[in-house]
Amino acid sequence: RFRPPSAGVSLRAAMTALIRRAAGTLAAAGGAGLVYWSVALDDTQRTALSFEAFSRAMPLARLVDAESAHRLAVAALAARVAPKETRLDAPELSTTLFGRHLSNPLGLAAGFDKGAEAIPALFGLGFGLVEVGSITPKPQDGNPKPRVFRLTEHRAIINRYGFNSDGCAAAARRLATFRAENSLATATTAGATTTTTTSSSSTSTSTSSSLLGVNLGKNKLSTDSAADYAAGTEALAFFADYLVINVSSPNTPGLRGLQESAELTKLVRAVKDTLRTLEKDRGVQWVNGCPPPVVVKLAPDLNGEEIRNIARAAMRSGVDGLIVSNTTVSRPGGIADHERASEAGGLSGPPLMDLSTQTLREVYRATGGKIPIIGVGGVSSGRDAYRKIRAGASVVQLYTAFAYEGPALVPAIKEELAACLRSDGYESVADAVGADYREKKSGGRRRRST
Repeated sequence: RFRPPSAGVSLRAAMTALIRRAAGTLAAAGGAGLVYWSVALDDTQRTALSFEAFSRAMPLARLVDAESAHRLAVAALAARVAPKETRLDAPELSTTLFGRHLSNPLGLAAGFDKGAEAIPALFGLGFGLVEVGSITPKPQDGNPKPRVFRLTEHRAIINRYGFNSDGCAAAARRLATFRAENSLATATTAGATTTTTTSSSSTSTSTSSSLLGVNLGKNKLSTDSAADYAAGTEALAFFADYLVINVSSPNTPGLRGLQESAELTKLVRAVKDTLRTLEKDRGVQWVNGCPPPVVVKLAPDLNGEEIRNIARAAMRSGVDGLIVSNTTVSRPGGIADHERASEAGGLSGPPLMDLSTQTLREVYRATGGKIPIIGVGGVSSGRDAYRKIRAGASVVQLYTAFAYEGPALVPAIKEELAACLRSDGYESVADAVGADYREKKSGGRRRRST
């Protein structure tokens, strides 16, 4: 019988325990099990069982500290040690974002794959969009360890990573490899070699039903925030289906101050100007034929006046989308009494759900639904995702629940979300976006979006 190692177990010891347990399971299964797997089960059943197997292994991740478990998960996915979704998404989940078709509206938020190491496997899990980063122009270590803490009974996490990043150069190499391996036309400057599609049977992220987002951060010691976001844009915009300006992490000093109207306008202008320069002066050929949309990620800890000011600045500066929200510095939902509550950092997980959704609702109202919103914060079920969509999100993202539950959560959320849509008579995600706002305006009568 498997016995958990003592507290403080090393990552190597946990890996050994995982391998031994897996090996023992396989040995017990024997040849008959392999025959049953390959012959008796159809593709759908094999896919379901593979997701279930990874779900059963998730408790092993808690044998090590939270950051080591995070690193282990990314390494496993980078090595393609993961189930692969082969089942079709429900038709109700089909939607669009930034004019692009998505087979489903469920995304992985930035913060999991910080260095763009595991993109193919993450898409293979069935996400409609994957966002990598935050990526800073220069490599930096982030804050001292320990800096990630589980609040297991709340299925929550407090982190103060502080934009630990391999930097733009390393991320650009990985993103270029991903685009090339997936037969994508990689944007290049004049005189550089262009990677083009070589097989008509290849699947391209730029033409298939998924989006790759690249989340940009600033270096901690930088004195010119606009220059940092411009540098990130110059290095990584070639590979992105959309770019994110992250001004809402609570773990970089002064960062949230960049959400102020004038500062935000300055940052967006710097990024947009860089995109125009790349296209006009350097002859860039974009992955999707046009510059990537520019999205701003906001904090949940905003009052009504701040939200209205940000909404006005976003619309004036031509922001293409908003992400609501990042982690919170508050400790809602009974978290204040937890032994880890005093740890500095951003809180994520179910305790963030109500706060982030209320902020999303207010942002949707302030923008009049004119700017697409990516809803994130506390999503751990299909019903949570549905709440975000009704509040105004065009698509949703998760992270903390994925860290706790593993790959099996992805199909489970999509299945429950589709059921929620059908139950309320919606034929698509788009029909339900902002439904709460429309129903409130109409005195409770359901009004479909058009």
